[in-house]
Amino acid sequence: MAVAAHRHKLTAVAPGHDPWLFTSLVCDCLLAIAVVIATGFGPVVKASAQNVSYNTQPPRPKPPKAANDNQMLVQATEVVYDYNNSRISAVGNVQLFYNGTSVEANKVAYDQKTKRLHAEGNIRMTDAEGKITYAETIDLSDDYRDGFVGSLRVDTADRTRMAATRADRSSGNYTVFENGVYTACAPCKDDPKKPPLWQVKGARIIHDQQEKMLYFETAQLEFFGVPLAYMPYFSTPDPTVKRKSGFLMPGFTSNTGYGYGVEVPFYWAIAPDMDVTFNPRITSRQGVLFQAEFRQRLMGGAYQIRAYGIDQLDRGAFAGQPGDRQWRGAVETKGQFALNDKWVWGWDGVVMSDYYFFSDYRLSQYRDPLGSFLNLPTDAVSQLYLTGAGNRSFFDARTMYWRSFSGNQDKVPIVYPVIDYSNVLNYPVFGGEFSYKTNSVNLSRDSAVIDPITTLANTNSLCTTASADPLARTPSQCLLRGFPGTYTRLSAEAQWRKSFTDPLGQIWTPFAGLRADAINSSVSNQPGVSNYLPVGDTQAFRLMPTVGLEYRYPFINVQPWGSTTVEPIAQIIIRPNETYAGKFPNEDAQSFVFETSNLFSVDKFSGYDRVEGGGRANVGVQATTQFDKGGAAKVLFGQSYQLFGMNSYAVRDSINTGLDSGLDKPRSDYVASIDYSPNRTYTFSVRSRMDEQTWNVQRFEAEGRANFDRWSISVMYGNYAAQPELGYLTRREGILTTGSLKVATNWVVTGSARWDLEANEINQYVVGAGYVDDCLVLGLNYLKSYNYTVGGVPPVLNETYMLSIGLRTFGTIAIGF
Repeated sequence: MAVAAHRHKLTAVAPGHDPWLFTSLVCDCLLAIAVVIATGFGPVVKASAQNVSYNTQPPRPKPPKAANDNQMLVQATEVVYDYNNSRISAVGNVQLFYNGTSVEANKVAYDQKTKRLHAEGNIRMTDAEGKITYAETIDLSDDYRDGFVGSLRVDTADRTRMAATRADRSSGNYTVFENGVYTACAPCKDDPKKPPLWQVKGARIIHDQQEKMLYFETAQLEFFGVPLAYMPYFSTPDPTVKRKSGFLMPGFTSNTGYGYGVEVPFYWAIAPDMDVTFNPRITSRQGVLFQAEFRQRLMGGAYQIRAYGIDQLDRGAFAGQPGDRQWRGAVETKGQFALNDKWVWGWDGVVMSDYYFFSDYRLSQYRDPLGSFLNLPTDAVSQLYLTGAGNRSFFDARTMYWRSFSGNQDKVPIVYPVIDYSNVLNYPVFGGEFSYKTNSVNLSRDSAVIDPITTLANTNSLCTTASADPLARTPSQCLLRGFPGTYTRLSAEAQWRKSFTDPLGQIWTPFAGLRADAINSSVSNQPGVSNYLPVGDTQAFRLMPTVGLEYRYPFINVQPWGSTTVEPIAQIIIRPNETYAGKFPNEDAQSFVFETSNLFSVDKFSGYDRVEGGGRANVGVQATTQFDKGGAAKVLFGQSYQLFGMNSYAVRDSINTGLDSGLDKPRSDYVASIDYSPNRTYTFSVRSRMDEQTWNVQRFEAEGRANFDRWSISVMYGNYAAQPELGYLTRREGILTTGSLKVATNWVVTGSARWDLEANEINQYVVGAGYVDDCLVLGLNYLKSYNYTVGGVPPVLNETYMLSIGLRTFGTIAIGF
């Protein structure tokens, strides 16, 4: 035992008695206080994680672990051994060090007769984890079972604090704190005595060390020193517990259909690898909505199951809707597991009693109304998948089933399965890069999806099966967006390309490709379907060979302010016509926008069901400027030409993909884009398509973003010409804005809005304000939106208020109405 004493004094030392024996007793007792008393005041751990963001500081590095050599170091101004009274004392600047823990006090004494340790005056204990305990007096038995601590204060490494006027320990298990105060907020730097943002006071706080629980009696929650909530009793696990069964923070919500709702979650830690949360919602109008979520983590992954169920008391609240039934419920599940470092498999699953259940009770994707702003979910997907990724290869196989939220379940396809594989060889082939990819799909649908594209079709219901009009379900009035029947396609494609740079700096890139598609379709002969696709069973084999050459000639101009590269680009593609164009279902190539991003794509269709054919030339010029003082600008302008053969984009298919796109004529529309970033603060981009004869703008988008220390904003303006072949009969024009402003150190105001300039109205917006720091999250948001449904039903106004209060280490309370 290593002991050091500064100006120590020994008195009445009896033979055979070791005056340094007290150092072991003192250290052991004080260290016991640090462990037994102080550990009760760390962060109060919630039973489950909350989606709360705090302005936390970077995590502190863990201090190096002290050597556990059981060597003690004691320093004091004076050490006295009183043999007559069997009392050992260390007085004046007492410091004890043992296995990474230090204890400081004005005086420490040990009475061998009563076997009690007494310390007083500016006591400070620091353990190896950085936890600091302050006290004025300590009196403790040498077996650590009984005693008290006066004027206790604890500061932990993760910035939680606890204080009490007195702490009493009994039976070696219970510690009672009188007039205790707990907070996870750091003290004010300018005025440490100022009340924290929030704190919990309790007349008594009882720590049961065996149960590892903290019990608060006559507690009150204060904000800025003002009491706002009173709780006669509540409990929480102590900081040593990472998971423990118990009640979680409640939640409040309201809705016309179910009235007012209160959720009281209960968390059950079944085992180290599994748990379950019961979250019943007690509603004023419909009774109790039962919710439960089971989670389990296994060696290679994890899965969870969430179940809902309610026996509705007032079915009339949903009269005329799918929710007009007594029992409603749903089951959700998902999981993912790793087979090795390259392969994973998993699933998502949803089963519902009716398709309005989630939206009526704001569950699942509808749980956060702000998360669905501008993009309300229309369906829920159930899928089983297997995915693998190599250095230059990728594999994905999955089966998918969509559960519609709009009620048209028979019009939603079932995919079983879709498989993708791609690979780029790691070695050159004929000096160039060789790659290949495959795609296969098999899907089915029960009923046709036919949508109107004209005013006449809308007013006269020409796209419904009940119409007997000769124009009903014809391509001039309707689009067949989804065919009824089954469809199987297997596609394989190989590509090769190599770049050469000649002595003049010109870059030549020859490329070649071969794609093959085997197709089998069985189209049901439902009313009007034969106007779009051949009905019955059809098999076909489609082959598309491609050769081409791309040319680039970059010119570089260097100036004192920066460098500019001007690069003319030309691309010639030779291939036969697209066979069976528009004769087979189009499921994965329905989305198509012609712009600079796909100007030089060999095949501009978005999927495999359509393939570009015929000879084509793509030309353009690209200029890129890099400024010496930072920032860059990029401009691209170009056009595409149909050289020979059939123009695939001018061929009608069941949904008119390619028509009104700007590519459906021998000379395409002009496309241009400008991207400019003067620095990290600002970003601007403009995308446009102009008519090749009149130069009228057919499509225009302008977007600007700015991010400063205190505020950020983004504005997007869109102007789109009418596309009657696709059902857009009038010009569309609007502005979408989002922004946030830091009005104070921790206060933020946010907002988003969508302004329909054609209708001259703001049809969707959200505004909110929030406070965020290292211990508190406070947010209030208001959302106004319109829910659109199929069938020409007028949009329904939706207004939502959301209040959330998050206390670090306690959790979050969310109130929605």
